[in-house]
Amino acid sequence: MATIPQPAGAVLQDALPRLLPRTPLDLAAHTAQYGPRAGGQGLAALLAEAGLTGRGGAAFPVHRKVEAVAAAARRSGRTPVAVANGCEGEPASHKDATLLRLAPHLVLDGLLTAAEAIGTRTAHLAVEQGSGLLPGLRAALAERPGDHVVLTEVPRRFLSGESSALTGYLSGGSGLPRFPQPPTRERGVGGAPTLVQNVETLAQLALISRYGPGWFRTAGTVAEPGSMLCTVHTAGGPPRVFEASTGTPLRRLFGPLPYAVQAVLVGGYHGSWLPAAALDRRLAAADLGVPLGAGVLAALPANRCGLVETARVLRYLALESAGQCGPCLNGLPRIAAAFADLASPAKAAWEPRLLDDLARWSGLVEGRGVCHHPDGTVRLVRSALTVFAAEVTAHQTGYCTGNSPAPLLPVPSDSAPEGLR
Repeated sequence: MATIPQPAGAVLQDALPRLLPRTPLDLAAHTAQYGPRAGGQGLAALLAEAGLTGRGGAAFPVHRKVEAVAAAARRSGRTPVAVANGCEGEPASHKDATLLRLAPHLVLDGLLTAAEAIGTRTAHLAVEQGSGLLPGLRAALAERPGDHVVLTEVPRRFLSGESSALTGYLSGGSGLPRFPQPPTRERGVGGAPTLVQNVETLAQLALISRYGPGWFRTAGTVAEPGSMLCTVHTAGGPPRVFEASTGTPLRRLFGPLPYAVQAVLVGGYHGSWLPAAALDRRLAAADLGVPLGAGVLAALPANRCGLVETARVLRYLALESAGQCGPCLNGLPRIAAAFADLASPAKAAWEPRLLDDLARWSGLVEGRGVCHHPDGTVRLVRSALTVFAAEVTAHQTGYCTGNSPAPLLPVPSDSAPEGLR
């Protein structure tokens, strides 16, 4: 194992929260709490032993990305690029914005350490337009005159943080996803090998580089070590951001709920609905049986219609597609429209082929998109049809069991194209 010496005066953060201070930290307070930044030498080996996976949604092993970009840079002879991805495109997720407001220096530490590990001083930090984060990030960088990081705002879209879309925008392009060959680790910003990591991932990396893999593994499970940031949605209140060890019971994250729960959404709008019994499971992909994504969790009350809730999200996802491949341009609007009909008992009772149509169109778009947007959308559709199967039957008889129209999940308002009205 490669080791990095502990910085003088560093205080190991043995208890949670590790990432989220109570109030925003300037550089002096940040250094007093965490110690000075560690260098990037031997970082990939540390990350491999720690078992850190990406916290942006894909959960890909971070050390493999670091190694791949460094290797691509050596092969090509080009200087690589490091990118901190703070483009939190999903409306239900607030964890990255919270982290950047409270602990910007932890993210910057991670970005600069990762940049050193791949052999570059070229670093970018991207956030969405309208996030309000730029002034605080500029102030944080002003405290670090020796560190050069390019701050960029990208258009606010669901797909703005997709790696090929983001690197394309930073290269002066349109910011649309592209076909995955060559991958960004080989050809990203300006055609150079590029490491793109979510800002939470980089904050975790900054701590591992200071305190080591053993410390990181004091939280979480053996298979899924560490902690993660979660955005938790319950009816009747604003979303809350928590840091939790993987393996924490979901019921503990939600706390006492003043209503009966019929289903839990895990992983956000590209995630999965699970039955209410999932509240007794743990925050771990292996335990839940579905990916955790970017840590969005929502508890749907028993008095809401899960089909109506899902139809709202599917309409939004169809509107947010890049519209540059058949699965997004044609498939997702058809899926969203059919699901909207299923969510309407008056229509579902007279359209017996809706389930067959949804199954056929889902199969046609899956695995065929320029990016993974169709795949994530299909995952949500299939989980909803499974978990809300009884509601589907009710709608097909012209009846809906939901008696409250209040939505649980945030969906930005927008005008729908003709096929989705």
